[in-house]
Amino acid sequence: MKKMKFYQVDAFTSQLFGGNPAAVCLSGQWPSDELMQSVAAENNLSETAFVVKNETGYDIRWFTPTVEVDLCGHATLASAWVIFNKCGFHKEEILFHSPRSGELKVRKSGKMLFLDFPADVFAPCDCPAEIREGIGLTPLEVYRGKTDFLAVVNTEREVRNIFPDYRAVGKLGARGLIVTAPGETVDFVSRFFGPQSGVDEDPVTGSAHTTLIPYWAERMGKSKLVAHQISARVGQLECEYLPPRVIIGGEAVLYASGEILMP
Repeated sequence: MKKMKFYQVDAFTSQLFGGNPAAVCLSGQWPSDELMQSVAAENNLSETAFVVKNETGYDIRWFTPTVEVDLCGHATLASAWVIFNKCGFHKEEILFHSPRSGELKVRKSGKMLFLDFPADVFAPCDCPAEIREGIGLTPLEVYRGKTDFLAVVNTEREVRNIFPDYRAVGKLGARGLIVTAPGETVDFVSRFFGPQSGVDEDPVTGSAHTTLIPYWAERMGKSKLVAHQISARVGQLECEYLPPRVIIGGEAVLYASGEILMP
């Protein structure tokens, strides 16, 4: 029976049981798509990353318990933590390649890891009824990005007090819904809902910040921002807008490691 190395890492946090847990599976070659999806379903985390070494860096793919996704920030951060700390990698920057999102870089600076991702392209749109029904609010503004809707509301308190109707949100023709507002102690806050992707609420969503960072950088007139994703686990992110890229920084903590027995 074959074995695959497995790690579970809490990303975008300096404290165990905070941030967003991701599974990282290291393999010498790609398992079948069906097997990767089965492993992700068995892990039952918002994302499982599969990583295979290539000639220049690492290839990476991400799966929720139900689908493969185009981009995932926290599982890439978790994967980078594993490579930096468990794989004898001595450079300061890892080059990842995603078949769906292209070149992705992660740079190490002390305990911080900084994702270098492409900024999202988004445009204002009418507010779908499913958003109003899903969050119980009428947003000030709504945008549609490559994969998600972005809903802007008035205050951090409104974001915190959302009790989402996942059935309504799940009817949106998108990966998920980002809800955001100015922060009380940071530049902006957000939450992310993705029931249509198998994740009712994602604790910390790095990929959502490819939309959030350009939006708030332009609105606030500055390139460097601090953000919190205010799920129950809370995520802390240091952000920078360098068009056409975004930098998303955070810490990570190892929770568990072991082996998966492959059929």
